[in-house]
Amino acid sequence: MNAAPQPSASPVPPSPLRRLARPLAALVAVGLPTLYVAAVDPNTPGHYPTCPVLSATGWWCPGCGGLRAVHALTHGDLTAAVHDNLLVVVLAVVAAVLWVGWLWAALTGAKAPRIGFGAARTVLLLLVLGLFMVLRNLPAGAGLAPPVV
Repeated sequence: MNAAPQPSASPVPPSPLRRLARPLAALVAVGLPTLYVAAVDPNTPGHYPTCPVLSATGWWCPGCGGLRAVHALTHGDLTAAVHDNLLVVVLAVVAAVLWVGWLWAALTGAKAPRIGFGAARTVLLLLVLGLFMVLRNLPAGAGLAPPVV
């Protein structure tokens, strides 16, 4: 006796709480260190290690001034943040916009925005980081270098 094939059940969509788990976990993973940097001033020497690239070469790396920029952003001082590290400010805005899109998608059940990182985008990112590093170490790009603490 052959039984008739049963139609497969449609997959049950995940609950809203389950859809929110990853964006909220990412918020906690980024938010807790950000709160620490907000509370512990990187402008005061001794709280954070010196950049190894700066120590070894005397050159500002793309991340130099990043903690100070995050500290300034958390205190609402956009001017100081841009002066400390423009690249970190731009990347923070991009990350925030992408996270809000991800959260919205989780709330509504829509498809989350995705940025594929193939070889071309990886090379572009490395070129931007390298160019930023070189520019901020040249006399003409001194405005991109963080202030000396």
